Amino acid sequence: MTLRKWFHFFWTTLLIGMIVSTGIGLILQFSDKEFSVMGLSAVGFNLINMILGGATISVLSQMGFFAYLIVRFIAMGLIRSKWVWDVLQVAIVVIVVFDLVYLRKTNSESSDSLLGYVILPIIVLLISLAVSYWKVKLTNKNAFIPTLFFMSAVTVLEAVPALKLDNPASSLFMLAPLFVCNAWQILTLHKILENKKS
Repeated sequence: MTLRKWFHFFWTTLLIGMIVSTGIGLILQFSDKEFSVMGLSAVGFNLINMILGGATISVLSQMGFFAYLIVRFIAMGLIRSKWVWDVLQVAIVVIVVFDLVYLRKTNSESSDSLLGYVILPIIVLLISLAVSYWKVKLTNKNAFIPTLFFMSAVTVLEAVPALKLDNPASSLFMLAPLFVCNAWQILTLHKILENKKS
């Protein structure tokens, strides 16, 4: 990867994060009836915050992506068996999906039903499976498990600050740009590296 390619990769991911978070933020802002009484100046002020928040989330997404690439490189050097590494990644995905239900339910002070805590992990898993399938179509079948791991486990790890709040609006505001930025990065990596079968 050259500096020019990384520069393009960085700025496109940043722009995507800002656009998605601004769109989600505006939808959340206008769907909240209490917030609409603050007037136009609040909308403008919050619009700037949404853009800056999206930029921050996209940078977090990029840090997670490059951290995953480094960890994967080191793990493949230590483990040396692709089968063992794939099984380990699938096990971590299962643990993350389970913990999204269990830990959020046990740490919550509300007495909501378990169904409310199952919806988010299902959505995370479905989006991760869809992006993994798309990555396989773009490259090869060996990309399925690493993409599934990155899109589920790494995305959830990046979204921990919002998930700790146990607030659907904050979770949506952080997870939507994270998913889009992470999907963009993982789906375009082979184009940037110019190696479709890697």
